[in-house]
Amino acid sequence: MDADQKPELTRPGAQATPSLPTADQPSISRSEIIGLSISAVWLFACAVFFLVLGGGSSEGADPLRFIMTLLAIFMPVALIWVAVAAMRSARIMREESHRLQAAIDGMRHTYLQHQAAGVKQPSEVERKLEEIAAVSKKTETALATFTSIRPGGIKTDPAATPAMNPEDGQLVPEDQASLALGTPLEDFSPPLSIEDFISALHFPETENDAEGFRALRRALSDRQVSGLVHAAQDVLTLLSQDGIYMDDLRPDRAKPEVWRKFAAGERGRSVAALGGVRDRSSLALTAGRMRQDPIFRDAVHHFLRKFDQTFAGFEGNASDADIAALSDTRTARAFMLLGRVTGTFD
Repeated sequence: MDADQKPELTRPGAQATPSLPTADQPSISRSEIIGLSISAVWLFACAVFFLVLGGGSSEGADPLRFIMTLLAIFMPVALIWVAVAAMRSARIMREESHRLQAAIDGMRHTYLQHQAAGVKQPSEVERKLEEIAAVSKKTETALATFTSIRPGGIKTDPAATPAMNPEDGQLVPEDQASLALGTPLEDFSPPLSIEDFISALHFPETENDAEGFRALRRALSDRQVSGLVHAAQDVLTLLSQDGIYMDDLRPDRAKPEVWRKFAAGERGRSVAALGGVRDRSSLALTAGRMRQDPIFRDAVHHFLRKFDQTFAGFEGNASDADIAALSDTRTARAFMLLGRVTGTFD
């Protein structure tokens, strides 16, 4: 191969392919031909010396002399072919060096073309950062879309069963501001229905999910449920930074009576079925971050506390079908994952 030979580029960004030795190159190199010629001349000279000139005639057979004669004949031939092998190895190394140089030149040429065209190949770390930024941007877009929805578009059924039992944690605190006539602000809005409660805890599917955003707005207007929604949003965002998404989890379903036992305050083996998340990578990543990140740890404990309090008020009005639907939401899956990591169900 010629040392000045360059690989041919078909298009900008194409991988450089160095020219390889073609099949029509001679199978015997020049050094091997020279080695054969020298060996033949030497053997011919030895034959002339011993056969024609009588250099090998002797009286009596001497084994030592016979061995020395063989060494004198074949040792030069062996040295000749050692030299031929060394020359061949040097030629192969030279060709490989030329091929490597051609590949480097091609890569340099491609890199310069990319630089001239303004093309930048993102690294793995940059792609990961872009994915995290895309998730954060999607969350911000969803919140912006949510705040832009008109409250007048909300439709509620007055006969719908309320999601929360007013007797469970719905009392107005002493420092809660009230209207001039003594009527709390929440009394002017209809109670949050079970359907809206479940839809809000699952969060909108896309930025175009108007019904999901209406349910989310209704949930945020409820004083007790809004705390759970905000806590769930925080932990879901933090989990997504480690590539953990609730849509990827397929937890084992627990029976509604197990959920009711948890709402009644039971812990331990009786409610162990709630920790149905089996994804090892998600469990390992979450447990590792719980040990290393105090902000994540505080957000998790706050979320678990809010879920426990809110579910206790929800369970009294919910049917078994409602509890089953709630257990399939993103918030409930996060509760099952984080509850198992923190040992809530042990």
